[in-house]
Amino acid sequence: MACKACGAALPLLVALGIGAAPAAAPAPELTAKLTAKLTAKLTAEQIVDRNVAARGGLEAWRKVDMMTWTGHLEGEHAPMGGAPFVMHQARPNRTHFEVKAVGRPTLRVFDGLHGWKAKPGKGDTPDVRLYTPQENLYASRSPGLQGPLIDYQAKGNTVTLEEIDEMEGHRAYRLRVILASGEVDHVWIDPSTFLEIRYDRPSYGPKEANQAVSVFYRDYKEFEGLKLPSIIETAATPGQNPDRMTIERVSVNPRLDSFAFSEPGLRVRRSQFAGRSPEANPARRPPPTPVSPAEAPAEGSAASLQSPSSNSQ
Repeated sequence: MACKACGAALPLLVALGIGAAPAAAPAPELTAKLTAKLTAKLTAEQIVDRNVAARGGLEAWRKVDMMTWTGHLEGEHAPMGGAPFVMHQARPNRTHFEVKAVGRPTLRVFDGLHGWKAKPGKGDTPDVRLYTPQENLYASRSPGLQGPLIDYQAKGNTVTLEEIDEMEGHRAYRLRVILASGEVDHVWIDPSTFLEIRYDRPSYGPKEANQAVSVFYRDYKEFEGLKLPSIIETAATPGQNPDRMTIERVSVNPRLDSFAFSEPGLRVRRSQFAGRSPEANPARRPPPTPVSPAEAPAEGSAASLQSPSSNSQ
């Protein structure tokens, strides 16, 4: 299932996001009025402090090492009633995302350095493919479980307040976030709740299609003392409904299988060759070397055409 929303949870899940066209910019005169009214009151640092407090507080988030979300996905390609999913996340930047669509379950795993995509194969062994260099770069630059704002200074991120935008009929602070990797992201904060309402990051696609990955957060709820959006959507193209992720349950610091963030099928292969001599084990292709920004495929090259927007993320 091609799911645009499946990786688009709080900045935590953007590693699995989908490219979508940004919303239209507000009229310049409207932006000027909003900016004059709000920017004199708060600095970027104060906005971030209030955002962290609104999400549950810095100390609470520092205690989160793992998190599991369960829910369902809806979209143009989802089955009637939606496709169930489970998402495991762990520090600093590991994800396990499984979509349990009937007849075609899919899995994407990123261990912090390398990623794999899996679908049903023959017997008990799944059909596993490595992330493309572009997908690996996109996932490796994800802001991780906490997102880009919590403990941003310790992570080497910088945050500045750019403007006040009109976002779906409401005012919003637009923050420019430069990650330690050099990636430039944007986060929109609701000035009444101080919760994120939109998050954009580059898609690393070819130049002509390299639009921002735009994710919208709705209907925040409290899960184990943390505020999280229960509905996450991507911007829709004209004539289509937005892809939607609905989070029904959240478990903080759950007990997870030690293979959750490993290459799919690794447990099966190990059990198959348990007890045999090392010489009896077939050669296993080593994981790919992490891609540095300098080694990323050039925009427009054949290697850069496949993006993480081909989710299931």
